[in-house]
Amino acid sequence: MIRGDDQQLWDILGHAKQPEVSPYFARNVARQIRQEPASKASWDYWFNWRRLVPATGLAAAVTAAVLVTQHPRVQHDDASAEFDPIAQVDPQDYEVVADLDVLLASEDNNLWDDDDNSSL
Repeated sequence: MIRGDDQQLWDILGHAKQPEVSPYFARNVARQIRQEPASKASWDYWFNWRRLVPATGLAAAVTAAVLVTQHPRVQHDDASAEFDPIAQVDPQDYEVVADLDVLLASEDNNLWDDDDNSSL
């Protein structure tokens, strides 16, 4: 603001009482700073409940979001049953499958018996 812009304002400001600063102003400010609690600079200031609870909640939310996005979901629908060979066996074929298991088991036993007889 230029002095010539508003001469009346500058005249009023010129008659205003000038603030008086104490000669001990700097000393008093330094004393007030020293009297501030030292806990603001300590670990207690950073780890109080007002900061710790929201930070922990945020960390848990971020961790959950990462786990959900990184691990694929397991789908349990009927479409997976189409690729399962046991699920495609007709009930009539169960007897044949059971007979095949018995036949294979007896064949394994006969295989060992034949080797023992041939060596004698």
